[in-house]
Amino acid sequence: MTTKQSTIDYILDQLAGAGDVSARKMFGEYALYCDSKVVALVCDETLYVKITEQGKNFVGSSFKEGYAYKGAKVSMMIDDDKIEDHEWLSELINITADNLPLPKPKKKK
Repeated sequence: MTTKQSTIDYILDQLAGAGDVSARKMFGEYALYCDSKVVALVCDETLYVKITEQGKNFVGSSFKEGYAYKGAKVSMMIDDDKIEDHEWLSELINITADNLPLPKPKKKK
């Protein structure tokens, strides 16, 4: 099952206070970017946020670990109740972005 555009629109609306957040469609699913960093994936209508130590401390026991797709790294699965809390979700995304390295520049061919 692929993620609906309406789900992405809702999540982006919830993250309006988180800064420069955008989504990019990839293989029928989506990557969420904050400040040019991939912070989360949305696959099969589920939000998977990259795990950082600071993010885990912020979330506490409010998440389950899961895989966005076969072969992916483990991520935090965020349930719908937490997505509805736009302040909480924005804070988690900001914490995650702040604690991930900048993407490596692409080499010119």
